[in-house]
Amino acid sequence: MKISRRQLVGLSAIGMGAGLVRPLLADDATKPVNHPTNRIGVSTYSFWHFRGDPTPIATCIEQAADMGFDGVEILHVHMEEAAKAAGGQVDKPLLRSLKRRAFSLGLDLMGFSTHQGFVTPDEEKRKKNIEHTARCLEMAYELGIPTIRVNTGRWGTAKDFDVLMANKGIEPRLPGYTDEQGFEWVIRSFEALLPKAEECGVVMGLENHWGLGRDATGVLKVIDALKSPWLQATLDTGNFLEDMYEQMEALAPRAVLVQAKTYIGGGEWYSLDVDYERVARILRKHNYRGYISLEMEGKEAPATAIPKSLEVLRKVFS
Repeated sequence: MKISRRQLVGLSAIGMGAGLVRPLLADDATKPVNHPTNRIGVSTYSFWHFRGDPTPIATCIEQAADMGFDGVEILHVHMEEAAKAAGGQVDKPLLRSLKRRAFSLGLDLMGFSTHQGFVTPDEEKRKKNIEHTARCLEMAYELGIPTIRVNTGRWGTAKDFDVLMANKGIEPRLPGYTDEQGFEWVIRSFEALLPKAEECGVVMGLENHWGLGRDATGVLKVIDALKSPWLQATLDTGNFLEDMYEQMEALAPRAVLVQAKTYIGGGEWYSLDVDYERVARILRKHNYRGYISLEMEGKEAPATAIPKSLEVLRKVFS
């Protein structure tokens, strides 16, 4: 068989490429990979702590780009309150405008932080929270966001959030009910949401966020009961108030998003001294390759506290 000069050059190029690019082997997926950096995002919660007028989400996105972040996590309540303050509502045109603005600034919209509660004997309340979470999954899909933060919810016997925080997130159970009943309500509720999560292609990340998800054991109890790739964990570094590093170690293998709290100017409710170098070692040990999302929860003005926080996280996770 005769080979033309042009064919010979093409085959040579293929041969050179084969020497530079090794085929992906079947066991490569199980090998640890050295990823020297994590991308750093910022939650819009960093710009508004449920106090005063909410900063418009578009403004948060623009400021995040100016400050040098890679992505933005949107707090759903923040978006709702900001839209209401502007005399509008959260609809598809708003979601699409936010997605377009982030894209034009070179930012990922990489997280959507929601609130829901399934720890109630009232079946109708659980149903409403399931429907609310399904809508949030659809909003995340519209925004192009791959994961939403979800909660177990709590008993609700501590009526004031400041009191709950003063008590380290611990509250009495509803009289006549047990934690096991509460976990069953939570598990069945998330089970009902799994088809919607898969339909939207959005992973639910169950956060260590008070209630039955206050510690890693509670979060993993729910995740392990359902064994679904569409329900994993969101690891919040500021919500473990005892044995924080041991609990982070337990949750890290299931984490799809890590929220990193800072408390510049003193915390709104409390301050923790988080050793982020140690956190980074834990995450690297478990080959966590996803986003670090800043939640600046200090009293200093966001305009100065957020860039300071970014500098800390860049040094540690780079």
